[in-house]
Amino acid sequence: MHTHMKYLAVATLFLSASSALCAADLTKAYDMPDASKMIENDLFPAAKEYTMPKSCNLDDAKAIARGEYIFHNLNGKKAKKPAPEGLVKFIETKDKDGKVKKKAKQYGNCVACHNIEGAKGAGNIGPSLEGYKANFIDTKARDAQFVYQKIADPRVDNPKTHMTVNLTTGLFNEQEICDLTAYVVSDKKKK
Repeated sequence: MHTHMKYLAVATLFLSASSALCAADLTKAYDMPDASKMIENDLFPAAKEYTMPKSCNLDDAKAIARGEYIFHNLNGKKAKKPAPEGLVKFIETKDKDGKVKKKAKQYGNCVACHNIEGAKGAGNIGPSLEGYKANFIDTKARDAQFVYQKIADPRVDNPKTHMTVNLTTGLFNEQEICDLTAYVVSDKKKK
């Protein structure tokens, strides 16, 4: 019985010391960055209205091909086919030491949410874009400007959207938004 009491006393001391260590304020032991600045940098800019540039050629076969490539691929690293003229699979940059670094070009991966002719993706989260030209453009229910705006910054008419904000955030440039618009509004044959 005496040995049992000794073990109990040692265990109690150990637990008391452990509790004291766990309750210690360790915030002074390391740097505490001001997280508010990091959060501020991560916030999206306000929703922005865009006008489709007059230079957008929605009938250009090369623009449509680029738009299709962007629509159906996540990034250059995973893209199976060569990039069409005017697009690259990798972006090369130089670091401060002059070393060239290759980073996969980010594409739209629109098929993750939208179904469209020839799609190989989930495509059931956002609205289907199958037959978009016949259903919306030809009937004049919508126009290319509507599509351009939806791709550039969909928050203008839907602040709670989960769609990617492409132009406002700089994920894509104006030409890439034009190319995606050209593809969506083009006449596509079912494959």
